[in-house]
Amino acid sequence: MTGSFRFWFATQRWEWSPELYRMHGYTPGELEPTTDLLLAHKHPDDREHVAATIARSINEGEPFSSRHRFVDTTGAEHTVMVVADRILGDDGEPVGTAGFYVDLSSTLAEAEQDLVTQRLPEMVEARAVIEQAKGVLMRMYRINAEQAFKVLIWRSQETNTKLRALATQLLVDLMEVPPPLPATVAAFDHILLTAHERIPR
Repeated sequence: MTGSFRFWFATQRWEWSPELYRMHGYTPGELEPTTDLLLAHKHPDDREHVAATIARSINEGEPFSSRHRFVDTTGAEHTVMVVADRILGDDGEPVGTAGFYVDLSSTLAEAEQDLVTQRLPEMVEARAVIEQAKGVLMRMYRINAEQAFKVLIWRSQETNTKLRALATQLLVDLMEVPPPLPATVAAFDHILLTAHERIPR
């Protein structure tokens, strides 16, 4: 399940799609979503992290992107990934953030399963590029392989784009992401050069 939102920095006003209301256990429009309400639903272990992310959005104009858990009105726990981008004003400055909640804890919806079946031949042919794209998502968002595949399927379905084309473009556009810090590269160098020492004999 996915749900969309908008968050306006100046007024700290949230707008939820009907799907996002339902995800939290509410009837669409039942109440006005607020930051306090949002944080009240967060898993206690994740609440501080989400609060800090929202504060960064307001203070620094960053998108509200996160991976965390929340508890709906029935007490069910959801693991979600929030993928968002900035909303820019007429002067080019960020005035808000808009994006999607992707419920990683739910199984693939029936429509998504149908999509997988319809595109199976293409997916087999394009397995290498899709696996690479999955790997990028796994590292960037710290999610597992199944969750990464669900994100790709979601974007493919939402944008009516072939999965192979989407994965290919994602890899092409990866070159636009700023390079990792030298310390990160150094840490990876160490892992690469010593990986053989940690393989169970």
